[in-house]
Amino acid sequence: MDWTTPIDIYCERTAVGLWNEPFNALSNIAFVLAAYWGYASARRLGRLNGRIWVAILLAGSIGLGSFLFHTFANHWSELADIIPIWSFVVWMILVIVWSMSGGSLIRAAFGAVKIFALVGLVFWFTSGVLLSGTGTSATRLGLNGSEQYAPALLALYIFAAITLVQRHPAGRWLGWAAVVFTISLVFRTVDLAVCTPLPIGTHFVWHSLNGLMIGLLLQALVRHLSSPRVDGAAHNRSH
Repeated sequence: MDWTTPIDIYCERTAVGLWNEPFNALSNIAFVLAAYWGYASARRLGRLNGRIWVAILLAGSIGLGSFLFHTFANHWSELADIIPIWSFVVWMILVIVWSMSGGSLIRAAFGAVKIFALVGLVFWFTSGVLLSGTGTSATRLGLNGSEQYAPALLALYIFAAITLVQRHPAGRWLGWAAVVFTISLVFRTVDLAVCTPLPIGTHFVWHSLNGLMIGLLLQALVRHLSSPRVDGAAHNRSH
């Protein structure tokens, strides 16, 4: 593989060049703002522990990696885009499971294994079964590659449902994050389909809404998941 081979998979890009995707590139400021929102809230509440710092730094790195991909638009910058995204997803799953398990490493480990097994099954299904055959994923599913995010979306809805049923105070933050993520996926999916009426595409809206979604996740983490959950009352008192 030539790591510098140009990649052109978005409506806004019409030629090779660093600034051929200005809206897609600059809209990544949303992730930096989300990271700052999380930092500001954690500092105000006195909860800047190691778990939160990792989440904040990963959130900011998503913006940087995506910015690189939408400027250089090649294979090495694609990795710079993908790695922070999935690192953030994995970290949030681990932290949420740990918090919901009351800090028990054994319970957290079993919970994480279950979630990752389900996420892995969905990933296998979307990338294997649904995408078997010939042609690109865009032509086979008509989803413009958005099916790769199905595992993350499923995990988010699972956590939102569990916390809402348990009346955990993080539930509303996770619930809204799931709704925003769903809407943002729609804008990512239709990007190539709207090139004629909207030459800049809709991928920049995906970035903007994802920044909001990550901001909501960080608020859930900072406000209600920064320490193991002992009981709902303790969390309600800390709100």
